[in-house]
Amino acid sequence: AVEAPTTGTEKQPHKLERKWTFWFDNQSKPKQGAAWGSSLRKVYTFDTVEEFWCLYDQIFKPSKLPGNADFHLFKAGIEPKWEDPECANGGKWSVTSNRKANLENMWLESVGVLNPYL
Repeated sequence: AVEAPTTGTEKQPHKLERKWTFWFDNQSKPKQGAAWGSSLRKVYTFDTVEEFWCLYDQIFKPSKLPGNADFHLFKAGIEPKWEDPECANGGKWSVTSNRKANLENMWLESVGVLNPYL
């Protein structure tokens, strides 16, 4: 069998300026006496536009989350905790919406500001 020559036209992934980590925190059923952050889970770290969209397509949309569950998107290496030195003087954005369609759009627009490629 003869292999077709490669032309160098394979699509290269679109690299982001930095790596990002997506976190999920489900406090909808907290365990008595559990420390804050014990339900926090690192989901995925990505550094390309393609990886972001793959993740985005696979996760629950914000309107489908149970009460007291949160998504967090942080620069890789930084945990979404005030105890992380990078967060000590930081803040947070929280969005609440009565309309589920608005919530989906607000989430997508919020993460989209991270990089113009998203």
